[in-house]
Amino acid sequence: MIQPGATLGVLGGGQLGRMFAVAARTLGYRLVVHSPVPESPAGWLADEVIEAPLDDPRALQRIAELCDAVTVEFENVPAASLEWLAGRVTVRPSARALAVAQDRRREKAFAAEEGLAITPTRVIEHLDDVDAAWEAVGGPAILKRATQGYDGKGQVRVADPREARGALAALGELPCVLERQVDLAVEVSVVLARSKDGEVETFPLCENIHVNGILHTTVAPARVSPEVAERARAMAIRLAEALDYIGVLAVELFVARDGSVLFNEMAPRPHNSGHYTLNACVTSQFEQQVRTLAGLPLGDPSLLRPAAMVNLLGDLWLDREPDFARLLRHPRVKLHLYGKAEPRPGRKMGHLTFLAATPEEALSELESAYAELLG
Repeated sequence: MIQPGATLGVLGGGQLGRMFAVAARTLGYRLVVHSPVPESPAGWLADEVIEAPLDDPRALQRIAELCDAVTVEFENVPAASLEWLAGRVTVRPSARALAVAQDRRREKAFAAEEGLAITPTRVIEHLDDVDAAWEAVGGPAILKRATQGYDGKGQVRVADPREARGALAALGELPCVLERQVDLAVEVSVVLARSKDGEVETFPLCENIHVNGILHTTVAPARVSPEVAERARAMAIRLAEALDYIGVLAVELFVARDGSVLFNEMAPRPHNSGHYTLNACVTSQFEQQVRTLAGLPLGDPSLLRPAAMVNLLGDLWLDREPDFARLLRHPRVKLHLYGKAEPRPGRKMGHLTFLAATPEEALSELESAYAELLG
């Protein structure tokens, strides 16, 4: 075990790194942040900030010299950087896990090989592949970039092969996957922590509502049957074990109207849908991240009260500064701002969480407070 007082490193300086930093500081660890951008949200809480590209050799050498263990705050860290660090310092999760999650082609194939149900999917490398892929998948469908897509970026809904070809051209004719659109009942996610000894703890299944491809609202626990919740949990654990994963892993799933549960994608890190755990669970997803990185026993992920969370995007700042003082008149609102200086449309600036006796009550209070914030 890496005892409190040691130094932990995180590659990436965004809001996930910031919340990891708070958890690490609370447990008594020192912190080094390696960020490619200046004045990062996580950097304000670090003992040392290394501002350099995430594949910079001198920066990686400095991380290896300073840190007892290193993790990541987002999945697009170069796998080669993690492989290099892993030869010199404890690294969790592994470069292999990131490599699978970084590419939808590899990710979908891995899930299918492990026996998880997926929506019909085909890889498209060139324009000439579109017709055969469409014949295999059918429509309506979604064309997604194989790499570097997040928060709905690099995804286009298409109704026929002509639209698919146009979307592929608009995406720069980069490798993509074509997925049949699911007759969706609800989207859910499982956030789990797995230790170096193979111990697994899962947070309560949560349901997610997206707007323009960006997560808008999360409700926990998800309002699905116990059977669906257990199937989702088992699928996530199966992936974690197949990857020999160490750390916090989020698995996003579709629940179709026919009751089937389908794998969508995974994130080898804490996840936006797990932010409710900061206020609603005995142990948050970020404390679990610290625990798994340091080799400590896992914490109790039990839900204290049902919760609902909404993201605060930069759009809220476009006309005026949000009236947070008015918002905080709600005695049960939990406000988290990420320390980002520049609000932009679609940029995640913070989130709100409400706890209540039922998921429905938490969601109702959250929607009311959010409407006030919108003015």
